[in-house]
Amino acid sequence: MPKLRRVVAWFIDFALVLAGASLLAVLTFQRISALITDVPELAADGSWRFLTSRGDAVGATGDMGRSLWREAAGYVQQAFAALVVGTFLYQWAALTLTGRTLGKALMGLRVDSRTPRRTALRAAVTTTADVALYSIACCLLVEGMFLLSFLCWTIAVAVFLFNAVPVFSPTRRSLADRVAGTSVAGFGLARTA
Repeated sequence: MPKLRRVVAWFIDFALVLAGASLLAVLTFQRISALITDVPELAADGSWRFLTSRGDAVGATGDMGRSLWREAAGYVQQAFAALVVGTFLYQWAALTLTGRTLGKALMGLRVDSRTPRRTALRAAVTTTADVALYSIACCLLVEGMFLLSFLCWTIAVAVFLFNAVPVFSPTRRSLADRVAGTSVAGFGLARTA
């Protein structure tokens, strides 16, 4: 039963991350929509590119398309960066201030042996395992680096499993716990160092 509480706590915390990701997706969609539907600016930019192209209309339109793609891709990458930073700040602030994230609090769990350095380290490992590597893989995919993106996805899955699976071991210490020197305790959970 204690193992199940940690899993449920993770699902609650990850639901918060997904809510943040959804909000960032909507904001990014709005930014890209505004970029594409700003007809007067696109017309002015396209006209200027054509006038300065020395008759190379195909090159001018290609440059404009690449410019739009780079800007839209930049918006997507900014959203992924905001997701990673937001997830880290949520984990770090919650653990530093209260010793528990919302999921852990609702499940009656807390992180022991916490100091600002340990909570930052634990938050960094958790963020890396939960969203950072996946975000990097998505950014690589947007940049057209398919093989590198696939490799990053593979590493992301491995790190996620290395962080999650040990929770089901007798010590119940995740990779984040081991790296940061913390443990999760609560009603019905034995303390381990």
